[in-house]
Amino acid sequence: IPGRLDYIHILADLIGRAKDVTVLDIGTGASAIYPILGAAEYGWRVVATETDQSAQRWARQIVRINRSIATRIEIRHQPDARRIFAGVIQSGERFTASLCNPPFHASAEEAAAGTRRKQRNLGLARRDRMRNFGGQAGELWCEGGEVGFIGRMIAESAARPNLCGWFTTLVAKSDHLPRLRSALKSAGAADVQVIDMAQGAKKSRVLAWRFTSRP
Repeated sequence: IPGRLDYIHILADLIGRAKDVTVLDIGTGASAIYPILGAAEYGWRVVATETDQSAQRWARQIVRINRSIATRIEIRHQPDARRIFAGVIQSGERFTASLCNPPFHASAEEAAAGTRRKQRNLGLARRDRMRNFGGQAGELWCEGGEVGFIGRMIAESAARPNLCGWFTTLVAKSDHLPRLRSALKSAGAADVQVIDMAQGAKKSRVLAWRFTSRP
């Protein structure tokens, strides 16, 4: 939760003093944690998308029981797992910013290997190695892994540059940044920022871009 709230605070800094903030959360998952934090902490309206229908149902239920913020959050089904914005955004819709915690791995095998590595690093005995780093297929891996997913996001954002004031995503591996920066340059992004995050030993970063140099 602290790491997720850090992302929300970073997004708030990027947005600044914008009024009537509406945020788009790509791949919200079953917990809808980012919409809940954004609505509770800053009073944002959040539209959240999800490809997995079971996760979508859980997210809606969790939002519904949080009555103080439920009216600020809308959960939408994205029918095409290879699409980011297309097919789920309504005509004429605009957002102050978008956020995303993308799948990190390119396959189930790669995700499982990552889980085992984290468990070894924590010194967990084999009998204690539960799936503390688990998740559903769409949350952990996708075609092309992190670079492939964010690359598709960049391409779709370039096709609709006015959709969001800021497009943002988490990037787990710093080695991916040169390729992503190159993709953003080719896409015509006018302003690109990389904002580091750290919670304990875990390090990540937020990649943010927009197609005009001013909001």
